[in-house]
Amino acid sequence: MDDATVVDGDAVAARLRHSFARQTMMATLGAEMVETGAGRAVIAAPIGAHVLQQHGAGHAGLAFSLGDSAAGYAALSVMAAGSEVMTVEMKINLLSPATGDRLVAEGRVVKAGRRIVVVAADVWAETAAGRKHVAMLQGTMIPVDP
Repeated sequence: MDDATVVDGDAVAARLRHSFARQTMMATLGAEMVETGAGRAVIAAPIGAHVLQQHGAGHAGLAFSLGDSAAGYAALSVMAAGSEVMTVEMKINLLSPATGDRLVAEGRVVKAGRRIVVVAADVWAETAAGRKHVAMLQGTMIPVDP
């Protein structure tokens, strides 16, 4: 992470969690914010019967939604207090079918600039036996007034 300074980690975490709680899409997916930090956010959701594609794996839309949000909250963690975040663009590479118990998206800041923040996220499918890398995302975020 470049060019980013976070002064009060507890205040930033509270701001991210407050924003996350307002996302009805994340609630619909059963997602939870697992971890936050300077330039980092982790979001997880179960691979439930309501988010499967026709082959029985988690739908790519689930992986994208979690990765986009994790990357967005990583970006928000380095933005000024009072800002909110929106995605400008996001690309996804699907690496493997999302089979397992839950997906975990780990978002991070690649480069925080004056106006935009370049982000990335890795999405993992977890089972009791371990986890596998199922998707990677890269994109750009921008601060917006709430």
